[in-house]
Amino acid sequence: MKMSMKIQIIRTGLAVLLAIVIMSCKEEKGKKEARKNETVQVNGGFPFHLPDEKPDRPMSAAMERIYTDYATPRPQDNELFSQFKYTELRGFDYNNHDGTISRRDPSKVLFHDGEYYVWYTYRNTSTPPQGAAISNDTIPSSDWDLAEIWYATSKDGFTWEEQGVAIERPEKPLVGWRSVTTTDILEWQGKFYLYYQGFMEASGKRGDDCPVAVSYADSPEGPWRPHNQIVIPNGNKGEWDQYSIHDPYPLVYQGKIYLYYKSDIDEKPDLVRMQGLATADNPLGPFSKHRLNPVITSGHETSLFPFKSGIAALVYKDGPEHNTIQYSEDGVNFEIASITELMPYAAAPYVPDAFSDTKDGRGITWGMAHFINLGGEENFHSMLVRFDCDLSQDIHDKEMKGHRVSHSPDVFFRQGLSEKQLKRISENTPR
Repeated sequence: MKMSMKIQIIRTGLAVLLAIVIMSCKEEKGKKEARKNETVQVNGGFPFHLPDEKPDRPMSAAMERIYTDYATPRPQDNELFSQFKYTELRGFDYNNHDGTISRRDPSKVLFHDGEYYVWYTYRNTSTPPQGAAISNDTIPSSDWDLAEIWYATSKDGFTWEEQGVAIERPEKPLVGWRSVTTTDILEWQGKFYLYYQGFMEASGKRGDDCPVAVSYADSPEGPWRPHNQIVIPNGNKGEWDQYSIHDPYPLVYQGKIYLYYKSDIDEKPDLVRMQGLATADNPLGPFSKHRLNPVITSGHETSLFPFKSGIAALVYKDGPEHNTIQYSEDGVNFEIASITELMPYAAAPYVPDAFSDTKDGRGITWGMAHFINLGGEENFHSMLVRFDCDLSQDIHDKEMKGHRVSHSPDVFFRQGLSEKQLKRISENTPR
């Protein structure tokens, strides 16, 4: 075949390909124009195809809301919407689930030198929790009493190797002599910091009074040196956090350490868990509590991560906005970004850019959490689990974007009426 003929064939092929591309673009443009025209028919019914952008027409409050309160009108297109999948972890022993060993409240997952690290509350006692009245130096009052902070490492995030204790309980009367729990990790200028709750008496005797302490090390392996000072104290008398500072959770944001925590507004049975923020230029403090605290009005634990230019939060259990994923452009003023279900308890995500002071947070796809109430009242304990999700700019997992989770009937029947409720219904049933 002559060279000129080959060139002609190539030119013809390119021309055909270009024509196909032009036709496809015109067709797509035509569809968009049709959808646009459809949305401006103010006097007719709402268009059949849900517009990507807010249409210029009168709408109900609900329709206004899906365009003004959420990133997209379709949940599956929202990068801050996801369902959650759970996997049992390999490598942890629970002594046949007799209640004497408990692992709970994991830290963020840290990746360092080719391995994942996680720290957590570890209790190994002669008996399961027995309540504050019966507790002593060897009998725990609660699942987190008489605990230490341990750590484990993993190559894949599914199989873990327990490495042992990271933070021991110090001698009395130092902060945490009774129990050290609920830790989280910070990497700052080449050093590592573990923040945690330090109990000075058995949980339940006087509430959960446990201010935040910190230990630091040159490596995730330790050894960890205690600061032996309270870094975030309880609030003043009459303030929302006067009795407790729980779940310290540090991120690096806008050049500072942003440490989120939770506390309780009001008293049982009316208390509501809310979340506050304290910031510092130094990991050892001083930390300044934000003047707008609380900054999140719900959530039993703290779970946050950089996302785009702001901060996103998993908000689950407790409060008027539980089971939501929220977002704040400034790390202070949070708005609901999505509503979901089966959210992880004590979620501790793997956040690759947690400490990089990123201006474009990439989001999360997996992490650690815990299941509690295992073994019932007699053998109460908790276990660590893995969760997976799609709250990331870098993947789009359609299986994670489903609008609902299917449950077997026994899940619902386990939420049955109590004896007290059955009696009330019986007494008020017409005869």
